[in-house]
Amino acid sequence: MRQGFPIARTGEVIGLLGGSFDPAHVGHAHITREALKRFGLTRVWWLVSPGNPLKSHGPAPLGARLAQARWVIDHPRVNITDIEAKLGTRYTAQTLVRLRAYYPGVRFVWLMGADNLAQLHHWRNWRQIMRSVPVGVLARPGDRMAARTSPAARLFAPSRLAGRASQLLGHAQAPAWCFVNVPMVAQSSTAIRATGGWTGQDTPPHGILNTVG
Repeated sequence: MRQGFPIARTGEVIGLLGGSFDPAHVGHAHITREALKRFGLTRVWWLVSPGNPLKSHGPAPLGARLAQARWVIDHPRVNITDIEAKLGTRYTAQTLVRLRAYYPGVRFVWLMGADNLAQLHHWRNWRQIMRSVPVGVLARPGDRMAARTSPAARLFAPSRLAGRASQLLGHAQAPAWCFVNVPMVAQSSTAIRATGGWTGQDTPPHGILNTVG
């Protein structure tokens, strides 16, 4: 196994939660725990990206964001990783191709909030993403309707699993996606930055609650 890469064994179902995590916060931790319960996942990896191609301004230094993420959640089934930086990938579709080649026999599920589903059609090779791995969508406040009527949701409507079948998602053949409604924490990285609660330093910011376990 390449140094710094998380370990995964054949047959495991790994949920992938990608993003800049600028900064990570209790909302990320909450949807991670919900995903572990709802989608029958073995583990969840946070893919803390070098940068978000859809954002014009770069995020805080990667080391600071990794440190914050590890402070926000300490869970035996969650890995905080900078594997995208190690792989040299910039887009989700690229990352998925590389991960599936590097971890044969491991099943991956891409995780996202409903807000990301609503604008998935702006992502590079978004159809390829939907056709390569199952996708688990967790509803966030105010985003349900936009997500359900989005171009991605309409195009892949025949591949949608009912919420009551969410435990089957990890072993479903892509394209397959499942939308689940969960109690959400109404906190966002954008709001934290706007209020000065995140400076991008190597210490946890004030005003961002820790959640362990």
